[in-house]
Amino acid sequence: MPRHEKDEVIDITEKFTLFSEHWRPKVIAEMNDYQFKLAKLKGEFDWHSHQDTDEVFVVLKGELEMHLRDKVLKLPQGSLYVVKKGVEHKPVAQNECEVMLVEPRGVVNTGDDSEKTALTAPNDVWI
Repeated sequence: MPRHEKDEVIDITEKFTLFSEHWRPKVIAEMNDYQFKLAKLKGEFDWHSHQDTDEVFVVLKGELEMHLRDKVLKLPQGSLYVVKKGVEHKPVAQNECEVMLVEPRGVVNTGDDSEKTALTAPNDVWI
């Protein structure tokens, strides 16, 4: 899909209708070296961390749990959480939720040091 290089308004709600798979982020915009990605989440993700960058989760629909090694945070619809670089985490969605991720271009969704798993998504997929 083409990158959004022209001056346009991006309809986030419409973008969510263009895919159905879970744990496969889709890029909708870039700002400098950061990408804005949409993802539908359901079930449990892999434990992972990103050693060189923070990662932002914005819950647009539904509810997400962010499991950290020492606690579980509940992220209701309309909330935002920044996972600090190097912090091991595991997102869990009991029911399908829709999130926006903000992270640098090239970040691997299953973490820096992990081998590819069934949940490792291709990078730089635009909708």
